[in-house]
Amino acid sequence: MPLLVNGARVDLARPTGDMIRAHPHLEEKAKLLRSQPARIVEPKGLLYVQQREFAVTTPKDGSVSVLGSDDATTCHIVVLRHTGSGATCLTHCDGADTEAEVSLIVSSVRALSGAAGCGRLEVHLVGGFNDDRQLSQKLTNQLLRAFDLQPDDVHLVTFCVTELNDREEQDIHFPIIYGIAVNVKTAEIFPATFPEKGPDEDLRSAHVLTGAPLTNIYDAQTEQLRIGPYFWGPFPHVDFWLEQDDAQILQNLSTSPLAEPPHFVSHIRATLTFLKEHPFPSRSLFPDRKPRLYKKNQEGLWEQVCSDKI
Repeated sequence: MPLLVNGARVDLARPTGDMIRAHPHLEEKAKLLRSQPARIVEPKGLLYVQQREFAVTTPKDGSVSVLGSDDATTCHIVVLRHTGSGATCLTHCDGADTEAEVSLIVSSVRALSGAAGCGRLEVHLVGGFNDDRQLSQKLTNQLLRAFDLQPDDVHLVTFCVTELNDREEQDIHFPIIYGIAVNVKTAEIFPATFPEKGPDEDLRSAHVLTGAPLTNIYDAQTEQLRIGPYFWGPFPHVDFWLEQDDAQILQNLSTSPLAEPPHFVSHIRATLTFLKEHPFPSRSLFPDRKPRLYKKNQEGLWEQVCSDKI
């Protein structure tokens, strides 16, 4: 069934600007979201989602109350929620395999919605800007098409992407919102930043840099974060990249060099260093072929648990 706005099917044959003009409330909602200052989300009760990861849970979750992600430039952050069950998914998409990724998150939310007799699927899209290579616009169109292809009706509720998330400064374009969070209990979505992006931040980033597909990192039944097992071979030219100056790394390893947050290069260097230290994760990180498991402790922080409890 189709992607709907106010009960009417979105006409994907027309430019997104036409859709915005046809549904001015989407632009008003985007303006309202953009006007909010980014809130700092502390680690307690937070599940941080990196690029090409997703997590889905419900309001019954006793460990996780907030899902969030940031550092999105041309990427889009997607929140999909079933209004009946409250099952909520957050993912950080970069256009790698959008159609398959959307199918995966829709089925994941459906699986946690169970036999919820009432309610509907609502999607919120945030991220991107008017970048020179039009990667944001391409991803926006891919996401709209992918949701329109789903067997379920999906209602587009928030559309703060690309031209609706763009600001210009001295002829250079930037995103306005780089990150968002969703409160799983209340369904509130808000601009956000995250001092803590762990656990296993470098390991998870390495998984993405080596070409990982979209990965589910959370088991809502056990309330456990599950990282891996991940496998890759030696990263090509890792020493070469680590020898480059910041400008070269920014220019060659970013989709939008002028719009990246200040910590982009240090993050990439840390990931490359991790890949150099672990050329064969099957030996050094996952010799038992089991995931690294984390559970929230009494303080609401992630704590590693023994994998033999799987």
